[in-house]
Amino acid sequence: MRKKLWIPLVAGIVLFVIAISQYPKLYVATGYGAKCMATGIFVAGREARNIQENDLDYSFVKYTNSKINYTEKSVITSFYGLAAQKAVYREGYGCYLAGESSGNVSMSGHSLPSVTDEQSWKKLWPEGDAKFDSIIPGLDLNKLQVALDNAFDLPGIKEKRTAAIVIAYKGKLVAEQYWKEQSINAETRLAGWSMNKSIVNAMVGILVKDGKLALHASAPVVEWLKDNRKDITISDLLQMSSGLKWNEDYGDISDVTTMLYREPDSYRFAIGFPAEKQPGALWKYSSGTANILSGIVRRAFNNDQQYISFPYTRIFRKIGMNSMIMEADASGNLVGSSFGYATARDWARFGQLFLQNGVWQGDSILPRGWVDYSRTPAKASNGVYGACFWLNRSKSLPAAPDDLYACEGHRGQRVFILPSRNLVIVRLGFAEDKFNHNEFIKAVLATFKMPSQELPR
Repeated sequence: MRKKLWIPLVAGIVLFVIAISQYPKLYVATGYGAKCMATGIFVAGREARNIQENDLDYSFVKYTNSKINYTEKSVITSFYGLAAQKAVYREGYGCYLAGESSGNVSMSGHSLPSVTDEQSWKKLWPEGDAKFDSIIPGLDLNKLQVALDNAFDLPGIKEKRTAAIVIAYKGKLVAEQYWKEQSINAETRLAGWSMNKSIVNAMVGILVKDGKLALHASAPVVEWLKDNRKDITISDLLQMSSGLKWNEDYGDISDVTTMLYREPDSYRFAIGFPAEKQPGALWKYSSGTANILSGIVRRAFNNDQQYISFPYTRIFRKIGMNSMIMEADASGNLVGSSFGYATARDWARFGQLFLQNGVWQGDSILPRGWVDYSRTPAKASNGVYGACFWLNRSKSLPAAPDDLYACEGHRGQRVFILPSRNLVIVRLGFAEDKFNHNEFIKAVLATFKMPSQELPR
């Protein structure tokens, strides 16, 4: 009996020692926990237990505890009472961390463009949400179903932890599947994480089309005008080749974790870093860069109402991506690096927009040549990255054609765009290390018998 009593005591002492030695890191864990829990409940409509088990199941985050205020629509998360952080929901803008020094910007009075089509379920995707159920020549539906089934866990097993898969072929929704055991369905908004960087790409592209930004001109950041950062262009930022110092380590107190979970103004924080290389000389993946671009977009408008409405008016509503919510930080910046949530069908719509060279039902949403630019390798990236899109030029996915490019996000979020195969493949989930994207793409491609003119060159 005494031995059993000592077990929780020893465990408590160990946790206390860890908490003291790693105290600053706890704020990253609690910020992550509060943010994910609040968004999962108040944006995605998921259950708290489901979020705790799937979104907050690793590292220090798994030991956090969240108190949910459904009336206030807020969440306070702590590590056994330590390092508490609070996330608050704002209607239409998702959730933000309300730190003690946040200087929070009220978003009241701002409104998002309304969704006008209430009968979308009657129309075929992508104009609506109906699945294409006619026979498609060259597609083995039985084989495709096996590929989908193999991408999900068996009941009671959590290894691959795939939440949703959507496959579109020649502009038609031909397959979709969801993790029903965890109550994920076609209406569930799921986190895109860094896939949102590709949305920032589209936002910048539209402003280039409008003449408000110039791709190869110096970035309009006033704070950079008096030092060597004045030579950084919009293109350098899009291609993650700005030369700015940055640490993207998610497992420690780093620039990215501080920006996302401790700083109220992601733009102000990110522009404060010095240059360590000449623009274009070094490729360095940076979430800070994406938020610099989001802040530049913000400053292209006369007021925040125009800024907040911009991606909805010019992208989401036009392509029927109506579930999308881009979240703003405490200071009102859209966190384009990480915080956007949409259904799997809507993530596929975004991929379809790029597959169609930025044209939607005859409307040129993106400027001519923008898609080609987006999938052109950044000079210093060795073929792995374009402009806020990952590339397969280096054959990181050996089973996929070279022309594949993708939106990629934390924990295995993917929108794969395959122009030579006329395919968009979306895989969303809660883990990446046990899911083999290459084998999944290989299995999906094997279900299509492609005419010779569609084979990759």
